[in-house]
Amino acid sequence: MFLKLSLWLGMLSAIAMVVQAYLIATILDGVILGGKFINSEAIADSGTQPLTVNIAAFMPHFIGLIALMFLRALLAYGRERASFEAGKRLRGHIRSAVMDKLIKLGPAFIKGKPAGSWASIVLEQVEDLQDFYARYLPQVSLAGFIPILILAAVFPLNWAAGLILLLTAPLIPLFMILVGMGAADANRKNFNALARLSGHFMDRLKGLSTLKLFHRGDAELNVIATASEEFRSRTMSVLRLAFLSSAVLEFFAAVSIAVLAVYFGFSYLGNLDFGYYGAHANISASVDPELGGIPFSLFTGLFILILAPEFYQPLRDMGTHYHAKAQAIGAAEALITLLEYPEPEFVGTIRINNIQTLRADNLEVFSVDGTRLLGPLSFDVQSGEHLALVGPSGAGKTSLLNALLGFLPYKGHLLINGHELSAIDLPHWRQHLAWLGQEPQLFHGTVRDNVALANQAMAEDKIWQLLTAANIAEFIKAQPLGLDSPIGEQSSGLSVGQAQRIALARALGQQASLFVLDEPTASLDSQSEQAVSAALNTAMAGKMCIMVTHRLDKLDEMDSILVLDKGSIAQRGNFTTLSNTPGLFQTLLRENVESVADIELVPLSNTSLVDSTLDIAADITQGDRQ
Repeated sequence: MFLKLSLWLGMLSAIAMVVQAYLIATILDGVILGGKFINSEAIADSGTQPLTVNIAAFMPHFIGLIALMFLRALLAYGRERASFEAGKRLRGHIRSAVMDKLIKLGPAFIKGKPAGSWASIVLEQVEDLQDFYARYLPQVSLAGFIPILILAAVFPLNWAAGLILLLTAPLIPLFMILVGMGAADANRKNFNALARLSGHFMDRLKGLSTLKLFHRGDAELNVIATASEEFRSRTMSVLRLAFLSSAVLEFFAAVSIAVLAVYFGFSYLGNLDFGYYGAHANISASVDPELGGIPFSLFTGLFILILAPEFYQPLRDMGTHYHAKAQAIGAAEALITLLEYPEPEFVGTIRINNIQTLRADNLEVFSVDGTRLLGPLSFDVQSGEHLALVGPSGAGKTSLLNALLGFLPYKGHLLINGHELSAIDLPHWRQHLAWLGQEPQLFHGTVRDNVALANQAMAEDKIWQLLTAANIAEFIKAQPLGLDSPIGEQSSGLSVGQAQRIALARALGQQASLFVLDEPTASLDSQSEQAVSAALNTAMAGKMCIMVTHRLDKLDEMDSILVLDKGSIAQRGNFTTLSNTPGLFQTLLRENVESVADIELVPLSNTSLVDSTLDIAADITQGDRQ
């Protein structure tokens, strides 16, 4: 709607421009050569006194000219506002589509690119569609309408002038297209370089403390400088093409207007005698016979020459905005690739009320690009049973959880209460799940907002119950704002353990019948680990649980354990059986116990702990100075 409004306002402004040119030419013709505005007594005595102009006859023209100036300014303002609103709604719609697509593709797909690359797509590349949609598209229509309107006004007065305009007009879009093809390719490469630089820079920013710890700051600065220089070079190449296209358009427009001016100049001098229809008598000849019988009036020349720049202006504006089209092509390709990316085929409509059984039969899980990640494997989990998934890194544990959550495609059978997961209503299925990972994801807002994320109408008493169950209520009560305590981006202001327990409170609010846990205590200290584990054990009593963990010494309470290796089940059984059976689990258990002993069982007094900390800090400081 706003795009059409912008187009209609542009057309009305073009019509007003033609009328304005008519009034200006009429006034100048009357003032310079007389015509009907010359005082008749002055004409009779023109040899002895200067001609005088009847000013009163100009007043309607002056009033109309001033009114058109204000009208065109108002139309231009309305057009800009309508174009901006159209672009704003487009950006909002595309961002919503991108975010919805990312939600459907899930975290398994999102983690395939650095966070900076996604930020570049969602923010910068969507912004680059603004000028294309709000300016270039309306200008394409106006570039066709305004020249036709001017030709319709010019041809009845002088066919030669109209023919000059008609023949020179295609030169501008022709060279615009030739230059624009190179600009589109340069913009495409520029966007790829920007996405890589954004991802690289954000990753290094997140790991800044680690880089300084290992004295890699200077090396990474050199890498970032090289990437920035590459991006600068690509940006300058795009700008060179943009300035080149503008110069080409200005040159051909100026040459075309000059040809038209030369034609009228030689016609008024009597050297050219073509282009007119013979119906326009020369008014000036009756004023001064020495001027001769030129074929058309001054009004005709002035009117056409005033319209000539306006004839080429829409084409020049389209050429200027063609750079916006080149930018949009580069941005749209990345967006279209994302929006057309195939999603996991979960289109089911079956709804389940409670999870009683979960069974995998020859299950194979694939990545979003079709690579097999694990399988085939088969296992069963009953209501109230707790299953642990263990194995070395890359064995496929997290991939199995992502398939269970509906984020990865699979083959074989994954049955929930006897129904294939792909046949179940996915949003309804996820309402029965409580997911907790090793990196708690809290959002900018308050504690209340994060705990009640799935149900914003949750009562305050219920929120406190969840926080109590997660062993974090006392900490929140100690804060001055209580539930309204702010949480920053990336859980700033909270320790990892505190953030994990708030995330646990949010998960407990799901009233889930299946707990899906991915290393929920991996990043916690001993005290926080005990608090989270105790809260989980209480919440999962009588509920089904599937947990990925590397802490094998804590698995004695699990009902069954699957040991995965290279995407297949290497061993299965309970903790007692597997720990006494030679195999991969026994090897992993031995390594796990040794690593835990190295961290937790070395006795340190408070004094030695402080001394050790100071020694480490001194080493780091000395290294930074070096």
